[in-house]
Order: sequence, then structure tokens, then C-alpha cells
Amino acid sequence: MDLKKEIREIPDYPKEGINFKDITTLFKNKEAVRYVTQTISDNFRDLGITKVVGLEARGFVFGGAIANDLDAGFVPVRKKGKLPCDIIQETYELEYGTDVVEMHADALSEEDVVLIHDDLLATGGTALAALKLAQKCGVKQVYFSFICDLEFIETPNKQLLKEYQPHVLVKYN
Repeated sequence: MDLKKEIREIPDYPKEGINFKDITTLFKNKEAVRYVTQTISDNFRDLGITKVVGLEARGFVFGGAIANDLDAGFVPVRKKGKLPCDIIQETYELEYGTDVVEMHADALSEEDVVLIHDDLLATGGTALAALKLAQKCGVKQVYFSFICDLEFIETPNKQLLKEYQPHVLVKYN
């Protein structure tokens, strides 16, 4: 399936010079949703994933479906102030500023095998912050999946993530 046909591009959003990849249009196509979920799940099916960590907010949509398909738990990583219990947090840089993500402190344990999923890999800041949260919980085995990778953006964060050989469905170069 050519997923690029399902992803809308919005110029100058959220600020001038950024060409935003909007996967909400992909959500409308049930075949595309099934394809994404199945392809990612199949790639990780035999790796013993116990938890899928979905990054706010679009990472929740497929993260929950992938967790269900892999018979794993789902853990949300949210923006600051959105979780009701004891949290751990990580500050990160993104292509247009900085932000903080949080996760419940008891969401993961060192026995977990974790798949971190998000819709888009741009600078790698959010994904690296999620990795650091998992490491704070003692997790030793982590995998990554993304729907899109903006390969034309090269950052030190993305270099660090490359050692994890992230699974990507759509590449923009």
C-alpha cells in the first residue's frame, strides 16, 4: 500500500517553513489503518513485546491497536500535566521548540520488552525522551516503530536512535 497517498501535507504548519505530515487522513481509510497496524505488529510479533509505549497524541491511535494485536499492555507518554498519578518526566527539543513528556512512574518495569511507537520521526527528540523514561524504569530491551521518517532532518538524537534500527513505513527524503 502506498501510504504517502493517505497522508496529507500541510505547508507552514505549525509555523512557517514546516511541511506538516498529517496522518489523520490515513485514519479515515480502514484498509490503511489495518495495513499499518498489521505491518507493524508483524514486524515485532516474535520479539516478546510486553508493553507498547504510545507517544501523545497520534501515537495513541496505532499504539493501542498494536498493543492489542501483540497481546501486550499499552502505556501512554503524555504532555506535561495530563497524567493523574506519580510521574516521571523528560524534557526534549523538537523542530520548533522544547516540551516535556511524562509517564506514570509504575508503567514499566525492568522485565518489560518495550516497543515505543509514534506517528512521525522528525528530530527524534520525543522518541529519545520516551527511551529515557523507559530507561528510568530499568527497561533493557527497547524497539521503535514510526509511520513516517523525515529523513532529510538529521540530528544527534536521530543518530542515537539509529542504533535501535527503528521500523519505519514511510520515508520522506
